[in-house]
Amino acid sequence: MNLPGNDSRYARQIIYPRIGAAGQARLGAARVTLVGCGALGTVIANTLVRSGVGFLRVIDRDFVEWNNLQRQVLFDERDAKEGRPKAVAAAERLASINSTIVVEPIVADVNCGNIESFVEDASIILDGTDNFETRYLINDVAVKHSIPWVYGACVAADGMVMPILPTRTPCLRCIFDAPPPAGVSPTCDTAGVIAPIVQIVAALQATEAMKILIGADEDIHPRLTQISAWDGEFSTFNVSAARDGGGCVCCGERRFDYLDGLETGRTAALCGRNAVQVRPASDTNLDLEALATRVGAAAKAPPQVNRYLLRFDVTNYSITVFRDGRAIIKGATTPDEGKTIYAKYIGN
Repeated sequence: MNLPGNDSRYARQIIYPRIGAAGQARLGAARVTLVGCGALGTVIANTLVRSGVGFLRVIDRDFVEWNNLQRQVLFDERDAKEGRPKAVAAAERLASINSTIVVEPIVADVNCGNIESFVEDASIILDGTDNFETRYLINDVAVKHSIPWVYGACVAADGMVMPILPTRTPCLRCIFDAPPPAGVSPTCDTAGVIAPIVQIVAALQATEAMKILIGADEDIHPRLTQISAWDGEFSTFNVSAARDGGGCVCCGERRFDYLDGLETGRTAALCGRNAVQVRPASDTNLDLEALATRVGAAAKAPPQVNRYLLRFDVTNYSITVFRDGRAIIKGATTPDEGKTIYAKYIGN
């Protein structure tokens, strides 16, 4: 596409000597899979699309809510009012920012059954998630298929970033062999999150991604960066020694517990949401209009339905059902409670 001003769009980036015209061309040929388009994901996507990556696949299971607007930079009040799927709303905004980029929105829950299809053509995977299970799943598929990825996480005013290049740097399980037990780590529910730490972590993730995509191998280091935005402190740890010659269960033993479904479940508590997501036991394609009719009598008000999702309120719960059978049940606080409500109104 030849638009006015296109020749100068990346001019300030190209004159940076570590990128140059050759690096810009590599960015234009890159294919990025972004898993999660919430706080970190929206900033990463915004940065990479403005930087000129050629293709961006945006995958998110969720919809926009009012409390997202404080830190999720691609969304506005209309998105929250309509409860639009994040992947769709983000893709539309990104297209208005850079119409020369191909953005593929996918409204789905990334799990062991579909992640390989989402990354099979990816040059890199970017972590925009909010839970440990999905991060370990990304790590498994990245190691299995030798795809670089960039880990990022933040809560309150603190964050972490680490680039992972299979066979060259430690993987996530080299550093953190297993997720922390439930209730041990702070979450958005218990500690909150401020927008500046989101911006800092996502900016570092995007920077590492750009280095990887242009082939700046000499600038990619096996290190974990920790940030405290409120205190203005950065700490960097060389983690190269964590690759201990085969002791890691993932990159050493080539055991992919999360990708093989051994460490995954049908339910997940959503960070900062007082909500539980429930996945169906098998793949499905729901008739949302028919379901809206069935649940109408039990709902407090007429259900809202569009081609992406169905929303309705019952007793103490607000339920959003997606066409792939997933449901986000706001008001549920435990996996068992979420599964009970799912079975009652949607089915097993």
